[in-house]
Amino acid sequence: MSRYDDIRFFNDAEVQIALKSAVRHPMIKELFQYSFPNKNYEEVKEIVLACKSINDFQRDVICNTVERVLEESSAGLTTSGFDDLDPEITYLYISNHRDIVLDTSLINLTLFKKGLIRTASAIGDNLVQRPFVNALSKLTRNFIVRRGASPREILLSSKKLSEYIDYLMHKENRSVWIAQRQGRTKDGNDVTEQGVLKMIGLAAGKNGIEGYLNNLRIVPVSISYEYDPTDILKVPELLAKQADEEYIKSENEDFNSILKGALGQKKHIHIHAGEPVHIHALEDQSTNQVLQRVVQHLDKEIQNNYMLWPTNYVAHDLLTSSSKYKEHYSDHDMQQFERRLRLRVNVEDHKAVESFLNMYARPVLNKEKLAVSNEA
Repeated sequence: MSRYDDIRFFNDAEVQIALKSAVRHPMIKELFQYSFPNKNYEEVKEIVLACKSINDFQRDVICNTVERVLEESSAGLTTSGFDDLDPEITYLYISNHRDIVLDTSLINLTLFKKGLIRTASAIGDNLVQRPFVNALSKLTRNFIVRRGASPREILLSSKKLSEYIDYLMHKENRSVWIAQRQGRTKDGNDVTEQGVLKMIGLAAGKNGIEGYLNNLRIVPVSISYEYDPTDILKVPELLAKQADEEYIKSENEDFNSILKGALGQKKHIHIHAGEPVHIHALEDQSTNQVLQRVVQHLDKEIQNNYMLWPTNYVAHDLLTSSSKYKEHYSDHDMQQFERRLRLRVNVEDHKAVESFLNMYARPVLNKEKLAVSNEA
């Protein structure tokens, strides 16, 4: 295991030591107290310190945290597709990515409730710069993805990451989650970066890429929030991108996104798990061509199974100055969304308004494109 020490999460022997330190940290104490609002901190500490493994900690503490987040800041979580998965088998879940922490937390809550093997999850090293965040991420089975290095360093870290994913799935009997792209989707356009699949496939070695990826049992996952609590935080980056300017994050931006994502209002949330991907071997196809086919399949599945909400239809009709989808929302839905828009962006700034509307409308536009391509 020492080969992976710089990217791995805690092993069970390290959990108690980490928790003894965690219960003294003021920010983590706040999190634990939030998870058990009806208990005093001595009682909470007793529950936390009774955890002897990551499984214990996730079951007895983090499940409570996520349930409370849902209760306080959503209209409920629904799921589909997970009942068709085998509880004895590991899967590589590849999903769209809207929220830094909540996406994987909700997926793992669902896996726990369905009796499926929970995931080890990829997280960017930029998100775990604070020691207490790093400790929490390791306690919740997150492993590190190195970013911002030289091309040679990225290649070496990608190879190690690929081998670690293979090790987790085939030696540790652990499912894995990874986002379909580097970083969250800011513009609502859920598309898979081929580089993610290329990295995963590095562990195939001389074996055929199709067979290797099939053995990982890739499950495309679609996560949709009726309201994105971090929508306003995404607009400045979108505007910078439109202007072809470099976007520089503020010092606490990622941490603020984590907090806002957890505590901000999301209304309804839905997660759909698709069928495991099966890649047919075709003669004379290069690795690159195989990966392109997988990317296309993942995009189609993730976009097609994305649950659309009134917010998406309202945004589409406002963006296109139409009433095409008016049967999918009420006057109240329209008023609520327009109020949110006014509170979050300067409505005199047409580019900001367009970016905000696009964020919500894009899943509708993607489904329209899919419908056209299916008819062709």
